[in-house]
Amino acid sequence: MTTPNDASRPLRVVLAGGGTAGHISPMLAIARALGRQDPSTVCTMVGTDSGMETRLVPQAGYELDFVERVPMPRRPSMDVVRFPGRFQASVRQAGEILRRRGADVLVGVGGYVSTPMYLAASRAGVPVVVHEANARPGLANRVGALRAARVGTALPDTRLPKAQWVGMPMRPEISGLDRAAARDAARAELGLDPERTTVVVTGGSSGALNVNRTVRESLDDLLGAGLQVFHLTGRGKELTDEAGQRVTRPGYVQREYLDGMEKAYAAADLIVARSGAGTVCEIAAVGLPAVFVPLPVGNGEQALNARPVVDAGGALLVRDETFRADWVRRELIPLATDPQRLAAMGEAAARLGVRDADVRTADLVREAAREGARR
Repeated sequence: MTTPNDASRPLRVVLAGGGTAGHISPMLAIARALGRQDPSTVCTMVGTDSGMETRLVPQAGYELDFVERVPMPRRPSMDVVRFPGRFQASVRQAGEILRRRGADVLVGVGGYVSTPMYLAASRAGVPVVVHEANARPGLANRVGALRAARVGTALPDTRLPKAQWVGMPMRPEISGLDRAAARDAARAELGLDPERTTVVVTGGSSGALNVNRTVRESLDDLLGAGLQVFHLTGRGKELTDEAGQRVTRPGYVQREYLDGMEKAYAAADLIVARSGAGTVCEIAAVGLPAVFVPLPVGNGEQALNARPVVDAGGALLVRDETFRADWVRRELIPLATDPQRLAAMGEAAARLGVRDADVRTADLVREAAREGARR
């Protein structure tokens, strides 16, 4: 394995993660920050051949290597017998990638590929930097953090060895957003009234069935209160009426998907959203008041992700099964029509927001590489 002892030699960084945008977005943001700090830095990425990274990483201009996806079996089957051999093969793949790329440091953001990459890096003496997005760390990053040179977390209360709170690396279009300055242009682009208080509702790219249903049931109340609603329904989940026609109302705009969430953040006075780690951190960074409706399945990590912002007064938290039309009338509409309360919540959220997380994480990467070179 090469080491960056020669100051003229570019730093070579391998970043591992993928599967979902929650892994890929911070990985790309870290790589871009490293490139801004020193354009000679060489960043390559590792994922699986079936995740979103196969499209997003090449689009962003980075080379992508693949490691076989080997999930740990969760019930007795022949997969239990095959798992050790398949996993060791993936570790060998990972080691070959590190050798071929001449890695000076490995950055892992979690997901299936990170575990074999962490183990291969440990065997090869390549320093590891872990970035954990969620309040409750995944298995891969719990393993990686045990021997990592540096560990950064997106949220302040995440418990990992050596953890430093650095925030969530995000696109500069979001981290640098001035909501007030961008508001009029964003509302015009999204087909909204520039002067009307705006509630943005999103269930993420796949949508949220109950959230969408509640919006349909609450439209009369929301619009009657003088609000306008920009609703991202998720692909294939547009709101239709009894006749099967797309719902259109003055003051209500729906889209299945928006390329560039910074436009929605700029347009919004209040947002209703799931509380994935990326969403929570972006909303806090731009100082946007929020109602978080955590995903009702899984291990409860979305509620944990939202908790710091909620406890600081920057957001409300409501269970998915509680987010109904009566809750909208009782809680959401009074909040959305109270500008002083919205302003206070936005300020509280912004105090927890981290806008330079990409730079902070890039600094951890360079520190780890320097220490690795001295060993």
